[in-house]
Amino acid sequence: MSVAAERVLDELKRGRAVLIGGADGLAVLSVELATEEALSLFDGDGRADLLITDKRAQSLNLANQRPAAGMRAVRLARPDWIDAAGSVAVADPVLDLSSPLKGPFSTRPVGDDSLAAAALQAAKLAGLLPALHVRAARPADAELLSVPAAEIMSLRAPETLREIGRAKLPVKGAEDGRVVAFRSPGGPEHLALLVGRWDRGTPLTRLHSACLTGDVLGSLKCDCGDQLHAAVAAMTEAGGGILLYLQQEGRGIGLINKLRAYALQDQGYDTVDANLRLGFEIDERDFGIAAAMLKMLGVSSIRLLTNNPGKVSGLSALGIDVTERVPLVAGHGPLNEGYLATKRDRTGHQF
Repeated sequence: MSVAAERVLDELKRGRAVLIGGADGLAVLSVELATEEALSLFDGDGRADLLITDKRAQSLNLANQRPAAGMRAVRLARPDWIDAAGSVAVADPVLDLSSPLKGPFSTRPVGDDSLAAAALQAAKLAGLLPALHVRAARPADAELLSVPAAEIMSLRAPETLREIGRAKLPVKGAEDGRVVAFRSPGGPEHLALLVGRWDRGTPLTRLHSACLTGDVLGSLKCDCGDQLHAAVAAMTEAGGGILLYLQQEGRGIGLINKLRAYALQDQGYDTVDANLRLGFEIDERDFGIAAAMLKMLGVSSIRLLTNNPGKVSGLSALGIDVTERVPLVAGHGPLNEGYLATKRDRTGHQF
Protein backbone atom coordinates (compact mmCIF):
# COMPACT_ATOMS: atom_id res chain seq x y z
CA MET A 1 0.00 0.00 0.00
CA SER A 2 1.36 3.37 -0.99
CA VAL A 3 2.34 5.76 1.77
CA ALA A 4 2.16 8.48 -0.88
CA ALA A 5 -1.57 7.92 -1.33
CA GLU A 6 -2.24 8.43 2.37
CA ARG A 7 -0.05 11.52 2.45
CA VAL A 8 -1.94 12.95 -0.52
CA LEU A 9 -5.25 12.51 1.31
CA ASP A 10 -3.78 14.21 4.35
CA GLU A 11 -2.60 17.13 2.23
CA LEU A 12 -6.05 17.51 0.70
CA LYS A 13 -7.62 17.58 4.18
CA ARG A 14 -5.18 20.36 5.10
CA GLY A 15 -6.31 22.47 2.17
CA ARG A 16 -3.14 21.99 0.15
CA ALA A 17 -2.67 21.20 -3.52
CA VAL A 18 -1.55 17.75 -4.68
CA LEU A 19 -0.76 16.00 -7.94
CA ILE A 20 -2.78 13.09 -9.29
CA GLY A 21 -0.78 11.23 -11.90
CA GLY A 22 2.58 12.95 -11.52
CA ALA A 23 4.19 15.52 -13.77
CA ASP A 24 1.83 14.72 -16.66
CA GLY A 25 -1.25 14.60 -14.48
CA LEU A 26 -3.60 16.95 -12.68
CA ALA A 27 -2.95 19.42 -9.90
CA VAL A 28 -5.97 19.55 -7.57
CA LEU A 29 -7.05 21.63 -4.60
CA SER A 30 -10.13 21.05 -2.44
CA VAL A 31 -12.86 23.59 -3.13
CA GLU A 32 -14.28 23.57 0.39
CA LEU A 33 -10.90 24.19 2.07
CA ALA A 34 -9.22 26.57 -0.37
CA THR A 35 -8.56 30.08 0.93
CA GLU A 36 -8.40 33.05 -1.43
CA GLU A 37 -4.62 33.09 -1.00
CA ALA A 38 -4.26 29.38 -1.67
CA LEU A 39 -6.45 29.59 -4.76
CA SER A 40 -4.51 32.58 -6.07
CA LEU A 41 -1.25 30.67 -5.73
CA PHE A 42 -2.84 27.62 -7.33
CA ASP A 43 -4.12 29.67 -10.28
CA GLY A 44 -0.73 31.24 -10.91
CA ASP A 45 -0.77 33.05 -14.24
CA GLY A 46 -3.84 31.15 -15.41
CA ARG A 47 -7.20 30.22 -13.95
CA ALA A 48 -7.96 26.76 -12.62
CA ASP A 49 -11.13 24.96 -13.64
CA LEU A 50 -13.68 23.28 -11.37
CA LEU A 51 -14.11 19.51 -11.30
CA ILE A 52 -17.43 18.21 -9.97
CA THR A 53 -19.42 14.99 -10.25
CA ASP A 54 -22.19 14.41 -12.76
CA LYS A 55 -24.67 14.29 -9.86
CA ARG A 56 -23.76 17.80 -8.74
CA ALA A 57 -23.81 18.97 -12.36
CA GLN A 58 -27.40 17.81 -12.66
CA SER A 59 -28.43 19.79 -9.58
CA LEU A 60 -26.82 22.87 -11.20
CA ASN A 61 -29.04 22.29 -14.27
CA LEU A 62 -26.08 21.17 -16.35
CA ALA A 63 -27.73 17.90 -17.36
CA ASN A 64 -27.37 18.87 -21.03
CA GLN A 65 -23.62 19.21 -20.54
CA ARG A 66 -23.00 15.88 -18.85
CA PRO A 67 -20.01 13.86 -20.06
CA ALA A 68 -20.21 10.71 -22.09
CA ALA A 69 -22.01 7.74 -20.58
CA GLY A 70 -19.97 6.03 -17.89
CA MET A 71 -17.91 9.09 -16.92
CA ARG A 72 -18.94 10.72 -13.66
CA ALA A 73 -16.84 13.87 -13.75
CA VAL A 74 -17.68 17.28 -15.21
CA ARG A 75 -15.04 19.96 -15.73
CA LEU A 76 -16.22 23.56 -15.69
CA ALA A 77 -14.40 26.66 -16.80
CA ARG A 78 -14.27 28.97 -13.77
CA PRO A 79 -15.84 32.33 -14.67
CA ASP A 80 -14.08 35.51 -13.57
CA TRP A 81 -16.72 36.19 -10.94
CA ILE A 82 -16.06 32.92 -9.09
CA ASP A 83 -13.41 33.31 -6.41
CA ALA A 84 -12.74 30.82 -3.59
CA ALA A 85 -16.02 31.64 -1.84
CA GLY A 86 -17.92 31.45 -5.11
CA SER A 87 -16.40 28.04 -5.79
CA VAL A 88 -17.74 26.80 -2.46
CA ALA A 89 -21.19 27.98 -3.53
CA VAL A 90 -20.83 25.83 -6.66
CA ALA A 91 -19.79 22.80 -4.62
CA ASP A 92 -22.02 23.02 -1.55
CA PRO A 93 -25.76 22.70 -2.22
CA VAL A 94 -26.59 23.89 1.29
CA LEU A 95 -25.76 27.35 -0.08
CA ASP A 96 -27.92 27.04 -3.20
CA LEU A 97 -30.82 29.00 -1.70
CA SER A 98 -28.74 31.72 -0.01
CA SER A 99 -26.24 32.10 -2.88
CA PRO A 100 -28.07 31.69 -6.19
CA LEU A 101 -25.60 30.87 -8.94
CA LYS A 102 -25.19 33.27 -11.84
CA GLY A 103 -23.92 30.98 -14.64
CA PRO A 104 -24.03 30.06 -17.34
CA PHE A 105 -21.18 27.61 -17.04
CA SER A 106 -19.21 26.20 -19.93
CA THR A 107 -17.59 22.80 -19.80
CA ARG A 108 -14.11 21.81 -20.82
CA PRO A 109 -12.90 18.38 -21.91
CA VAL A 110 -12.36 16.26 -18.83
CA GLY A 111 -9.16 14.90 -20.32
CA ASP A 112 -7.87 11.64 -18.89
CA ASP A 113 -10.94 9.95 -17.39
CA SER A 114 -8.86 7.93 -14.96
CA LEU A 115 -7.19 11.04 -13.55
CA ALA A 116 -10.50 12.85 -13.07
CA ALA A 117 -12.08 9.80 -11.43
CA ALA A 118 -9.09 9.37 -9.10
CA ALA A 119 -9.13 13.05 -8.15
CA LEU A 120 -12.80 12.94 -7.14
CA GLN A 121 -12.27 9.63 -5.35
CA ALA A 122 -9.43 11.20 -3.37
CA ALA A 123 -11.76 13.98 -2.22
CA LYS A 124 -14.35 11.40 -1.13
CA LEU A 125 -11.77 9.31 0.73
CA ALA A 126 -10.62 12.45 2.51
CA GLY A 127 -14.20 13.07 3.71
CA LEU A 128 -14.52 16.23 1.61
CA LEU A 129 -17.09 17.42 -0.87
CA PRO A 130 -16.33 15.87 -4.28
CA ALA A 131 -15.42 19.19 -5.86
CA LEU A 132 -11.93 20.34 -6.77
CA HIS A 133 -10.02 23.20 -8.33
CA VAL A 134 -8.12 21.47 -11.12
CA ARG A 135 -5.54 22.28 -13.78
CA ALA A 136 -2.74 20.57 -15.66
CA ALA A 137 0.43 19.97 -13.70
CA ARG A 138 3.18 22.55 -14.20
CA PRO A 139 6.96 22.35 -13.73
CA ALA A 140 6.60 24.51 -10.62
CA ASP A 141 4.41 21.78 -9.07
CA ALA A 142 7.37 19.43 -8.72
CA GLU A 143 7.43 19.97 -4.95
CA LEU A 144 3.80 18.94 -4.49
CA LEU A 145 3.00 15.49 -3.17
CA SER A 146 2.08 13.17 -6.02
CA VAL A 147 0.40 9.78 -6.41
CA PRO A 148 -0.53 7.61 -9.41
CA ALA A 149 -4.25 7.50 -10.13
CA ALA A 150 -4.36 3.72 -9.78
CA GLU A 151 -3.11 3.88 -6.19
CA ILE A 152 -5.93 6.22 -5.21
CA MET A 153 -8.52 3.93 -6.80
CA SER A 154 -7.14 0.88 -4.96
CA LEU A 155 -6.83 2.62 -1.61
CA ARG A 156 -8.78 0.91 1.18
CA ALA A 157 -9.96 -1.82 -1.17
CA PRO A 158 -11.52 -4.84 0.57
CA GLU A 159 -8.59 -7.07 -0.37
CA THR A 160 -6.24 -4.87 1.68
CA LEU A 161 -8.27 -5.42 4.87
CA ARG A 162 -6.43 -7.16 7.70
CA GLU A 163 -7.42 -8.40 11.14
CA ILE A 164 -5.69 -6.26 13.78
CA GLY A 165 -6.73 -7.76 17.10
CA ARG A 166 -9.35 -9.42 19.30
CA ALA A 167 -10.63 -8.85 22.83
CA LYS A 168 -13.52 -9.55 25.15
CA LEU A 169 -16.17 -6.82 24.95
CA PRO A 170 -19.21 -7.29 27.16
CA VAL A 171 -21.95 -4.95 25.97
CA LYS A 172 -25.52 -4.27 27.05
CA GLY A 173 -27.57 -7.20 25.87
CA ALA A 174 -24.53 -9.42 25.24
CA GLU A 175 -22.22 -9.76 28.22
CA ASP A 176 -20.33 -12.57 26.47
CA GLY A 177 -19.42 -10.34 23.52
CA ARG A 178 -16.05 -10.38 21.82
CA VAL A 179 -14.74 -7.82 19.36
CA VAL A 180 -12.48 -8.25 16.35
CA ALA A 181 -10.85 -5.18 14.78
CA PHE A 182 -10.05 -4.87 11.08
CA ARG A 183 -8.26 -2.14 9.15
CA SER A 184 -6.89 -1.37 5.72
CA PRO A 185 -3.57 0.49 5.62
CA GLY A 186 -4.42 4.10 6.34
CA GLY A 187 -8.13 3.36 6.34
CA PRO A 188 -10.78 3.49 9.05
CA GLU A 189 -11.24 0.72 11.58
CA HIS A 190 -14.14 -1.71 11.18
CA LEU A 191 -15.33 -3.95 14.01
CA ALA A 192 -17.02 -7.31 14.29
CA LEU A 193 -18.97 -7.87 17.51
CA LEU A 194 -19.26 -11.61 18.11
CA VAL A 195 -22.22 -12.57 20.26
CA GLY A 196 -22.63 -15.94 21.99
CA ARG A 197 -22.10 -19.04 19.86
CA TRP A 198 -21.68 -17.04 16.69
CA ASP A 199 -19.66 -19.75 14.93
CA ARG A 200 -22.37 -22.42 15.01
CA GLY A 201 -24.50 -23.11 11.96
CA THR A 202 -25.64 -20.12 9.92
CA PRO A 203 -25.17 -17.11 12.21
CA LEU A 204 -27.61 -14.25 12.44
CA THR A 205 -25.62 -11.34 11.01
CA ARG A 206 -26.10 -7.59 10.86
CA LEU A 207 -24.23 -5.06 8.70
CA HIS A 208 -24.45 -1.80 10.66
CA SER A 209 -23.00 1.39 9.19
CA ALA A 210 -21.61 3.69 11.86
CA CYS A 211 -23.98 6.52 12.77
CA LEU A 212 -22.52 8.80 15.41
CA THR A 213 -25.66 10.94 15.55
CA GLY A 214 -27.94 7.94 16.01
CA ASP A 215 -25.74 5.39 17.81
CA VAL A 216 -24.10 7.81 20.24
CA LEU A 217 -26.19 10.99 20.40
CA GLY A 218 -29.58 9.30 20.12
CA SER A 219 -30.78 11.17 17.03
CA LEU A 220 -34.49 10.81 16.31
CA LYS A 221 -34.01 11.63 12.62
CA CYS A 222 -33.06 8.00 11.90
CA ASP A 223 -33.58 4.52 13.32
CA CYS A 224 -29.91 3.57 13.54
CA GLY A 225 -29.33 3.55 17.29
CA ASP A 226 -32.46 1.53 17.98
CA GLN A 227 -31.59 -0.91 15.21
CA LEU A 228 -28.11 -1.38 16.67
CA HIS A 229 -29.43 -2.38 20.09
CA ALA A 230 -32.30 -4.42 18.64
CA ALA A 231 -29.83 -6.40 16.53
CA VAL A 232 -27.68 -7.30 19.54
CA ALA A 233 -30.80 -8.36 21.44
CA ALA A 234 -31.96 -10.53 18.53
CA MET A 235 -28.56 -12.23 18.34
CA THR A 236 -28.58 -12.97 22.04
CA GLU A 237 -32.05 -14.44 21.77
CA ALA A 238 -30.93 -16.57 18.81
CA GLY A 239 -27.98 -17.90 20.82
CA GLY A 240 -25.33 -16.01 18.87
CA GLY A 241 -24.57 -13.79 15.94
CA ILE A 242 -22.21 -11.34 14.24
CA LEU A 243 -22.61 -7.59 14.11
CA LEU A 244 -20.30 -5.89 11.64
CA TYR A 245 -19.84 -2.25 12.66
CA LEU A 246 -18.65 -0.53 9.48
CA GLN A 247 -17.12 2.94 9.36
CA GLN A 248 -19.27 4.03 6.43
CA GLU A 249 -21.19 6.92 7.98
CA GLY A 250 -24.06 8.44 6.04
CA ARG A 251 -24.19 5.58 3.50
CA GLY A 252 -20.49 6.15 2.91
CA ILE A 253 -20.30 9.94 2.51
CA GLY A 254 -18.82 10.65 5.95
CA LEU A 255 -20.01 12.45 9.06
CA ILE A 256 -19.59 16.08 7.95
CA ASN A 257 -21.20 15.45 4.59
CA LYS A 258 -24.04 13.61 6.33
CA LEU A 259 -24.65 16.74 8.42
CA ARG A 260 -24.71 18.72 5.18
CA ALA A 261 -27.35 16.29 3.96
CA TYR A 262 -29.31 16.95 7.15
CA ALA A 263 -29.21 20.68 6.37
CA LEU A 264 -30.60 19.93 2.91
CA GLN A 265 -33.35 17.86 4.49
CA ASP A 266 -34.22 20.92 6.56
CA GLN A 267 -34.71 22.70 3.22
CA GLY A 268 -37.15 20.02 2.06
CA TYR A 269 -35.01 17.48 0.21
CA ASP A 270 -35.23 13.82 1.15
CA THR A 271 -32.16 11.79 2.07
CA VAL A 272 -31.70 10.46 -1.48
CA ASP A 273 -31.87 13.85 -3.19
CA ALA A 274 -29.64 15.35 -0.50
CA ASN A 275 -26.83 12.90 -1.34
CA LEU A 276 -27.23 13.54 -5.07
CA ARG A 277 -27.19 17.33 -4.65
CA LEU A 278 -23.98 17.00 -2.64
CA GLY A 279 -22.44 15.23 -5.62
CA PHE A 280 -22.46 11.70 -4.24
CA GLU A 281 -24.10 8.51 -5.40
CA ILE A 282 -27.26 7.50 -3.54
CA ASP A 283 -25.20 4.91 -1.66
CA GLU A 284 -21.41 5.12 -1.51
CA ARG A 285 -20.91 2.10 0.76
CA ASP A 286 -18.66 -0.80 -0.18
CA PHE A 287 -20.22 -4.10 0.89
CA GLY A 288 -17.01 -5.81 -0.19
CA ILE A 289 -15.57 -4.78 3.17
CA ALA A 290 -18.29 -6.71 5.01
CA ALA A 291 -17.79 -9.75 2.77
CA ALA A 292 -14.04 -9.69 3.40
CA MET A 293 -14.57 -9.48 7.17
CA LEU A 294 -16.94 -12.44 7.15
CA LYS A 295 -14.55 -14.54 5.08
CA MET A 296 -11.69 -13.75 7.47
CA LEU A 297 -13.92 -14.90 10.32
CA GLY A 298 -14.43 -18.16 8.44
CA VAL A 299 -18.09 -17.46 7.70
CA SER A 300 -19.54 -18.08 4.25
CA SER A 301 -23.24 -18.56 5.00
CA ILE A 302 -25.43 -16.22 7.07
CA ARG A 303 -28.95 -15.19 7.97
CA LEU A 304 -28.94 -11.45 7.32
CA LEU A 305 -30.74 -9.14 9.72
CA THR A 306 -31.80 -6.28 7.42
CA ASN A 307 -34.67 -4.46 5.76
CA ASN A 308 -32.51 -3.69 2.73
CA PRO A 309 -32.64 -6.31 -0.06
CA GLY A 310 -29.68 -4.52 -1.63
CA LYS A 311 -27.46 -5.85 1.15
CA VAL A 312 -28.62 -9.38 0.37
CA SER A 313 -27.82 -9.09 -3.34
CA GLY A 314 -24.59 -7.22 -2.61
CA LEU A 315 -23.22 -9.89 -0.30
CA SER A 316 -24.48 -12.73 -2.50
CA ALA A 317 -22.58 -11.30 -5.46
CA LEU A 318 -19.42 -11.34 -3.34
CA GLY A 319 -19.61 -15.00 -2.41
CA ILE A 320 -21.56 -14.86 0.86
CA ASP A 321 -24.54 -17.22 0.91
CA VAL A 322 -27.49 -15.36 2.45
CA THR A 323 -29.94 -18.11 3.34
CA GLU A 324 -32.57 -15.79 4.83
CA ARG A 325 -33.36 -12.10 5.15
CA VAL A 326 -34.59 -11.44 8.68
CA PRO A 327 -36.52 -8.13 9.08
CA LEU A 328 -35.34 -5.64 11.69
CA VAL A 329 -37.94 -3.05 12.66
CA ALA A 330 -37.00 -0.68 15.48
CA GLY A 331 -36.88 3.03 16.21
CA HIS A 332 -39.88 4.17 14.18
CA GLY A 333 -41.29 7.47 15.43
CA PRO A 334 -42.94 10.72 14.36
CA LEU A 335 -39.63 12.50 13.71
CA ASN A 336 -38.29 9.96 11.23
CA GLU A 337 -41.44 9.07 9.30
CA GLY A 338 -40.22 10.88 6.19
CA TYR A 339 -36.78 9.28 6.41
CA LEU A 340 -38.26 5.80 6.66
CA ALA A 341 -40.75 6.48 3.87
CA THR A 342 -37.85 7.50 1.61
CA LYS A 343 -35.99 4.29 2.44
CA ARG A 344 -39.11 2.32 1.57
CA ASP A 345 -40.13 4.20 -1.57
CA ARG A 346 -36.80 5.17 -3.11
CA THR A 347 -34.21 2.65 -1.95
CA GLY A 348 -36.39 -0.45 -1.75
CA HIS A 349 -36.30 -1.14 1.97
CA GLN A 350 -38.93 -3.58 3.18
CA PHE A 351 -40.44 -2.96 6.60
